[in-house]
Amino acid sequence: MTTYSTIQGDTWDGISFKVYGEEEHVTYLMRANPDYMRTTVFSGGITLMIPPYPVGQSSSLPPWKREG
Repeated sequence: MTTYSTIQGDTWDGISFKVYGEEEHVTYLMRANPDYMRTTVFSGGITLMIPPYPVGQSSSLPPWKREG
């Protein structure tokens, strides 16, 4: 599992878009970071756990994010 360090103003959907290329995986990120589930807008410097991309969830991934 990788990590992501928030910047001031980050939101769950924005982070999902940055790390997965899609906004739809907010719930997936929140489950990996239960201490921050009630956070809507992040302050800077918070380290979040980023689970691997949920395989089979989307066919709209860019080629470099698709598995082999």
